[in-house]
Amino acid sequence: MKPMRTERLILRNWEDRDRELFHRINSDEQVMEFFPFRRDRAETDAKMDEFRGWIAEDGFGFAAAEIAATGECIGFVGLLETDHVPSMPSDTIEIGWRLAPEFWGKGYVTEAADAWLAYGFETLDRDEIVSFAVADNHRSTAVMKRLGMSPDPARDFDHPDIPDSHPALKRHVFYRLAREDWQARKRAAR
Repeated sequence: MKPMRTERLILRNWEDRDRELFHRINSDEQVMEFFPFRRDRAETDAKMDEFRGWIAEDGFGFAAAEIAATGECIGFVGLLETDHVPSMPSDTIEIGWRLAPEFWGKGYVTEAADAWLAYGFETLDRDEIVSFAVADNHRSTAVMKRLGMSPDPARDFDHPDIPDSHPALKRHVFYRLAREDWQARKRAAR
């Protein structure tokens, strides 16, 4: 992938220097509050390599987000095909994110996600981009709303990868953004 630049961030493929941060955000109790697992170092290294491979192959994925002024990796934001959710068509693209807690509340996710939405609608020529989260994950759904995404309760689902031992994490709310709604928002912002 060619790195993308926003006002404060560089969105790029993963580098070996990001491994410590990637492990931290995948094992931190606060970051992973709405996930039924925490990854150890070997698992996070393998997952980062998987993310890096997807980006290299497809040109997009859950990419590293770096503060341009400092070069510090803060987490990831990106687009991904949702082939892991059987209830969705295989060509569905989701937008997702995960940042270290010290970078929450600074607008980084919204800034990076805006760039990825433009990429998804303009470069990938998608008609819709979706996002979903555990129903009680109000921080993530607030970001979805800031991005102009709308809830679609008819498409809410029980995530197939969440074990029955974590019933509070199974139900996921579904949000969507249609290309025409994104374009209208873009025109209104001018």
